[in-house]
Amino acid sequence: MSNETAIKKDIKVIVFQLKDQEYAIEVDYIQSIERMQPVTRIPRTYPFVTGVMNLRGVITPIINLRKRFGIEDKEFDEATRILVLSKDDIEIGFIVDGANDVIDIPVEKIEPTPEVVGGVEAEYLRGVVKLDNRLFTLLNLEKVIQE
Repeated sequence: MSNETAIKKDIKVIVFQLKDQEYAIEVDYIQSIERMQPVTRIPRTYPFVTGVMNLRGVITPIINLRKRFGIEDKEFDEATRILVLSKDDIEIGFIVDGANDVIDIPVEKIEPTPEVVGGVEAEYLRGVVKLDNRLFTLLNLEKVIQE
């Protein structure tokens, strides 16, 4: 392997939809992608926490990413998915409008995040990626699940 190929590195991401934006999150964090399922509501929690669900014996908190990012809510439909992620021994589910595909992104294509991207605060974002004629916003998972 030459030095040039050793330096260039791709990250594999899953691309998902929220409203009319495409977002991406590293596949390494994804445990599974589930169809929308009943979620048990939890009283007195953050408004963006939809509740919890029992996923293969694990009680998993479910976050509505539209609410987390301040995007207006919409009814769940056939395309709605729950991305089940695992980070630092925490399992969490994100409700998204749809999971589009898995792609490789060259690291050098990740650009700094503009101050505001479609109303989502920059702190939740790790960068933007322009690939062919698509624009993805890469999530900063630590910030999204911080609270």
